[in-house]
Amino acid sequence: MAPELSITHLMLNATWVVQAVVALLLTVSILSWAAIFRKVFTLKRVRAHNDAFEREFWSGANLNDLYAAAAQSSRHGGPMERIFASGMREYRKLCERQISDSTALLDGARRAMRASFQRELDVLEVNLSFLGTVGSVTPYVGLFGTVWGIMHAFTGLASLAQVTLASVAPGIAEALVATAISLFAAIPAVVAYNRFAHDIDRVANSMETFMEEFSNILHRNLGTKSAAL
Repeated sequence: MAPELSITHLMLNATWVVQAVVALLLTVSILSWAAIFRKVFTLKRVRAHNDAFEREFWSGANLNDLYAAAAQSSRHGGPMERIFASGMREYRKLCERQISDSTALLDGARRAMRASFQRELDVLEVNLSFLGTVGSVTPYVGLFGTVWGIMHAFTGLASLAQVTLASVAPGIAEALVATAISLFAAIPAVVAYNRFAHDIDRVANSMETFMEEFSNILHRNLGTKSAAL
């Protein structure tokens, strides 16, 4: 590529509007990639914690022992463990108040787990809307920079007596750089958004399934207590 048509040379000689658009797109692209890497590690850690807790839960461990361990490691555990701790905590509180209505006990535990589930889901969805916005908006920002650059290029050609390809190429090329960078920012963001949305849905489904299964266990325990009475 000739030096006068290199991207660096084109950007240094572009209009301030095109330079501002490119700088904005590069900044957004860097933030987008940072959000993507953070989300990859976050989801990987969440799946590992949830799988470990599920294995321990279904190994036949005592619910009170699990609750004690979950209460101690609430900050370092996974979402499923915190959901379990919320439901178990509310269930124990209601039992301590000597509430004998099994429906009230189960409803209280379910409401606590549902509230905890929503908080965990909100945390998992952090930066997801940012990626969606980047994927949908940056192509238009790049298009704005391209249109402005082309307008500036044709305005400059108005004073020339003879227009050649060599006189047109630099202005058009600098304008198209904005579109290229916008696509560089948008495509990874769209791919990551779709992938993360799918992964979060799978994690949410597994947590909802666990809440239902844990509710069934509590219901069986209540039935056993009633039969003993």
